[in-house]
This record gives sequence, C-alpha cells and structure tokens, in this order.
Amino acid sequence: MQAKKNLLISVVGPTAVGKTKFAIELARAYNAEIVSADSRQFYKELEIGTAKPDADELAAAKHHFINSHSINDYYNVGQFEADVLVLLEELFQKNS
Repeated sequence: MQAKKNLLISVVGPTAVGKTKFAIELARAYNAEIVSADSRQFYKELEIGTAKPDADELAAAKHHFINSHSINDYYNVGQFEADVLVLLEELFQKNS
C-alpha cells in the first residue's frame, strides 16, 4: 500500500497581485485552509500597510496567522517555524 502524500501549495508574489483571492480559490477547490507567512499580517495591531484580508475574505476560507499575535509579545521566526510545523502536522492529519 502506498502512503498518501501531503500537498502543500505556496502562493507567493509581490504586493497587490491577487495572492489572497487566488489562495481563497485554491482553499475552496481543495477544501483546505490558508496558512499565512506574512511577517506583519499576524500582528493584531497592524492594519495600515499590511494588506490583510478583509472580513469577507477571512470568512471565505479558514486562515491561520492573521491577527494571531500582539505586537507587544516577543515572537520570532524560529517560533513561527515551530508553530507552523505543528499546525501543518495537524492539518495533514485532519485531511488524511
């Protein structure tokens, strides 16, 4: 028996090219969730200059790491990596 392979799609590109819309379309097509890797969108207090998904976009697909941390809390890329790896394992288990 062959083990099921996990699929991870990365949507990358410059600001304002439609990444969020495309990611939502992919999430709907694959019944998947969106894991944001934007270094500013996870801060609750940052709104201006972050191009965060709006309320309708957030409702269209489950998002992770959007408005998830306070700018007052210490959080670094190592912690982000550890958190994302745990989350991905949970998502892969849930969808296998």
